[in-house]
Amino acid sequence: MSGIPHDHYEPTTAGEKWLHKRLPIVGLMYDTLMIPTPKNLNWMWIWGIVLVFTLVMQIATGVVLVMHYTPHVDMAFASVEHIMRNVNGGHMIRYFHQNGASLFFVAVYAHIFRSLYYGSYKSPREVTWIIGILMFVLMMGTAFMGYVLPWGQMSFHGTAVITGLFGAIPFVGEAVQTWLLGASAVGQPALNRFFSLHYLLPFVLLGLTIVHVWAFHSTGNNNPTGVEVRRASKEEAQKDTLPFWPYFVIKDLFALALILAVFVAIVGFMPNYLGHPDNYIEANALVTPSHIVPEWYFLPFYAILRAFDDTVWIVQLTSFVSFGIIDAKFFGVLAMFGAIVVMALAPWLDTSSVRSGRYRPMFKWWFALLVVDFIVLMWAGAMPAEGIYPIIALIGATYWFAYFLVILPLLGVIEKPTVPPSTIEEDFNAHYGVNDAKATGSAAAAPAE
Repeated sequence: MSGIPHDHYEPTTAGEKWLHKRLPIVGLMYDTLMIPTPKNLNWMWIWGIVLVFTLVMQIATGVVLVMHYTPHVDMAFASVEHIMRNVNGGHMIRYFHQNGASLFFVAVYAHIFRSLYYGSYKSPREVTWIIGILMFVLMMGTAFMGYVLPWGQMSFHGTAVITGLFGAIPFVGEAVQTWLLGASAVGQPALNRFFSLHYLLPFVLLGLTIVHVWAFHSTGNNNPTGVEVRRASKEEAQKDTLPFWPYFVIKDLFALALILAVFVAIVGFMPNYLGHPDNYIEANALVTPSHIVPEWYFLPFYAILRAFDDTVWIVQLTSFVSFGIIDAKFFGVLAMFGAIVVMALAPWLDTSSVRSGRYRPMFKWWFALLVVDFIVLMWAGAMPAEGIYPIIALIGATYWFAYFLVILPLLGVIEKPTVPPSTIEEDFNAHYGVNDAKATGSAAAAPAE
């Protein structure tokens, strides 16, 4: 499965040989579990298993919830209350599903920023990175459609605001919005569409997850140094790697247990902390909430959307050059989606020859500011679009685009990185000591003996 030299599965019994010849599934599982993995991975490489577990949990709890949910504008809210009050364990299943979306995005944001810091998007992993960004967009779409289903006040009016963005597209906006909603306004056709897609997209996401794992197994895993595993011989590769099982499986399971302990505590003691109280009020088209705000994981991009109003000079200039075709609303939509596009283009915008941020002294400061900027945008997105908050959101949005479009390309030219270790083995020995490394190597060799 990987280009790193290692031992492959060899069937021994007659039954194994018969199955392997017809369906080599055991060999596929063996090669997946025993794939050589850089032995210097740190704790930031735990988020993959958290994401896979959460996806499976969301699908499992979602299937159960669908058995009791009624996708009708007159009954959707009541059916959710029925799940909460009358279905055995229904309130816990719904809370696990509801807060599972937040766990999903906590893990994916940690996963993305880890990849940005350690350069996991760089050659030869560009395709892996693009697939990951597609999965992120699919996650956002799935989460948005799921937020509509309770048919509360925030669900209904939030849907009207977000789908209204498509109406800003020049010439075809109204037609696209009507096609998306199935009508001229949010109602039964929209609920049918979003319910159907919310149920379907997680299975598409599961398929993309398999492709994503396949992609990085083909190129090999990145590591904190950014140095590639030696591939000249199996002996050299074994000095840089350990088999995924049992070493990294046990590490990941331990991390998953700790994260789930916190997650279960939140579900048990404060399940509505990240929700909005207006969503426990049945949808009413005639009463609009005073402050419409999306879920927390959408807030940074929501802040970027609102930052570019008609008082911003670049919006005015773009509107003038385009003869008014691109107005402030459409510019905000372009900025919101553009914030994801520039992140997807990171493999080509980052011109540095050094992969890992660990050896890039200037990059560390700019990247730390990017993380702070993301948190500030999240905060600004939750605030009303008045006073100083739009200015803060505009500054945050400006830095987000400047980081990818200006800072990353320039750093590759002006920055003087330090010298990374020549091999993963050298980095491992420097962190854990030669004696510890020898002991680990002996332990790794023991099963083969």
